[in-house]
Amino acid sequence: MKKKLAIPSDNGELSQHFGHSPEFVFFDIEDNKIIKEYHLPPPPHTEGSIPRWLANQGVTDILTGGIGPKAIEILYANNINVYVGVEIDEPVNLAMDFVNGNLKYGQNYCHH
Repeated sequence: MKKKLAIPSDNGELSQHFGHSPEFVFFDIEDNKIIKEYHLPPPPHTEGSIPRWLANQGVTDILTGGIGPKAIEILYANNINVYVGVEIDEPVNLAMDFVNGNLKYGQNYCHH
């Protein structure tokens, strides 16, 4: 099964605020193995721009700290799984936790 994971990143760690991340780290995953990692800057933060951009990138799953309800709604409408309240760590460590079924996540810390 192929997946594309996206993680908002700031200074080499998970960004706590989805919409203000200077970059996203993408991981292409096949058969529970990371086969490719790459980084892209998101478009300017306007309502719905980043979720739509992620959908256009073919993302299937996103790990984030805080995120607004409108962004979640757009991501869900594009069949993207959203994992909220993820603990801060390096994106590659979070991706490995995701692949191995060990990801820790909880509630939404963004209060829009």
